[in-house]
Amino acid sequence: MKRILLLIVIGAVASLAILYGIRMAERSAGPSVSTLLPRETILFGHLPNLNRARDQWHQSDIYQLYLEASVQEFLRKPLAKLPQKDAAARTLKDFAQLDPKDAFVAITKIDDNNPTLVGGFRYRGSAEAAGNLVIGPWLSQVVKTSPTAKRETIHYEHHDIDVITVAPFTLATAFDGEWFFAANDLTELKAIIYRADHRGQDRQSTLDGDKNFHAAMAHMPTAYAISFYLQPKIFADKLAWLRSADGRNVPPDQRTMLEQVRSMCGTTRFEHGKIHDTFFVGMPKLQEGKLSRSSLALGTKDTLIYLATLLNLGQKLDALSQVTGSAAVAAGWQRTLQALARSGVTAEDWKAAFGVELGALADWPATARAPWLFVSFSVQDAARAGQIVEALTRMDEDSIWNQTEKDNVRYFSMTSPASLFAISPTIALSNRIMIVGLDPISVEQAIKRSESDTSELGNSAAYSGAAKSVPAPTNFFAYVDLPLFYSRVDATLRPMLFLGAAFLPWLNDYVDLSKLPPAEVVTKHLSPIVSSQRYDGDGYAAESVGSITLGQSGAALGALAIFGSMGYPRGSSPSLNNLIAPPSSPPPATPSGRKGNASPSPKPSGTP
Repeated sequence: MKRILLLIVIGAVASLAILYGIRMAERSAGPSVSTLLPRETILFGHLPNLNRARDQWHQSDIYQLYLEASVQEFLRKPLAKLPQKDAAARTLKDFAQLDPKDAFVAITKIDDNNPTLVGGFRYRGSAEAAGNLVIGPWLSQVVKTSPTAKRETIHYEHHDIDVITVAPFTLATAFDGEWFFAANDLTELKAIIYRADHRGQDRQSTLDGDKNFHAAMAHMPTAYAISFYLQPKIFADKLAWLRSADGRNVPPDQRTMLEQVRSMCGTTRFEHGKIHDTFFVGMPKLQEGKLSRSSLALGTKDTLIYLATLLNLGQKLDALSQVTGSAAVAAGWQRTLQALARSGVTAEDWKAAFGVELGALADWPATARAPWLFVSFSVQDAARAGQIVEALTRMDEDSIWNQTEKDNVRYFSMTSPASLFAISPTIALSNRIMIVGLDPISVEQAIKRSESDTSELGNSAAYSGAAKSVPAPTNFFAYVDLPLFYSRVDATLRPMLFLGAAFLPWLNDYVDLSKLPPAEVVTKHLSPIVSSQRYDGDGYAAESVGSITLGQSGAALGALAIFGSMGYPRGSSPSLNNLIAPPSSPPPATPSGRKGNASPSPKPSGTP
């Protein structure tokens, strides 16, 4: 009997301990961000743990590159030109002391092009300490910046809401337990506070009760540094309204891509120094087919970029005929379509001639001045494919295309006027593949590789390791050998930069090119970029991994272009001929003869 009583007591104590643990866990976790936001939320970003994300960033490959002594020395001069932001740095440091978690910012609605913004975060410690350390000084600074600012306190359900009004702008803030909330609309802030105090009572009215939100987030990893979610319905509705106002009634099966998108979301996380992006777009499947990556055979040890994607160009020819963009683009498409039509080529001919997968590569041998570029399609009907290629070569009457044949492969090569980089667009057509490039020698070499059963690129350790870090693609795949890319660009541009600095005195005010870090210092912190996309049940999922990811590299190039255009003094551009001498040797010889006449095939002698 005593044993039974002892077991009952132990069981009761264990149950209480478990219940207490659950309650404490719920208390520490607080309400999920999605339970605080209204169901119609358009966009929100989430930062689960600021300090953890900062520590992971400090361990990343890119940050370690930034810490290199030679990189710091090179950046010293340009960073000194930037505005000093000591106050902002101190505020961020003080903010980090609050150990903020679940920080978020969201757009809950847009009325008359005026977005309603809300945000908040959980903090450690008391509200008084948080207010004195960060929030209070920050709000006081907002008031000081505008002499017309009006500040008042409004009481709402045992909460004090601090409202600052600088017409027409309003900022409302409040503490709620371990949470701090802010919004540019008082009514929206009250709604956030109500949901935080009464969470779970009306889940269906919150974002957490939206099925599209849950379906999208199911494709995201459970742990991440930052995430976002976008519900594009408001933009699709606006587009539909504009069409309706113009009297255009579009059938459901002809809706634009935006109207088919149910949701979009993405996350970024750090893994062993690498950055890993995950994106998902909830929408119907656009086309059938599965990526084979057959063009991988064209890659070599000097391949910088390899892309493979499903692109049913034949299916899009009718749509391309309706292009209404710039006059130059529209005219170019119309000329192409007219040339095909004159030769009796239809969209059905293209579908029958070529496969739906496009491959693209950039090879840069160490002895070449510029990369070799290729695009390829698999050939399904050689006769129709030949008809299409011949129609394309006759499109421009001023262009002279020379046709040759070697080993059952037809080569079409166009001679271009002499320029800084002499190019000779070339199309190679066999019974298996069509390859388009900018140089006859490189295209012929690519044709030879396409006949091999092995791939020099595919067998490389760098490619194999990168490809295994993302799921197998069904729609799109990209590989960028970032270390090789940087080393080739450095070897090519470093002497040009030094030469250019002599003609651009203003450049020396921003950067000291003599302290440019050695290429090996940079490349040891870089790894290849890989990206894959697949259709995953109810939408398209994409992942990218690398020292930087594919999306981030694109954003960085865009930012550099903008920065360059802003920093370059107008009117100070010297002639390019004054900076770079034309090539001393003539361009590689190309087959001569009248259009359509056969001549000896190009021989791979010399470097292009």
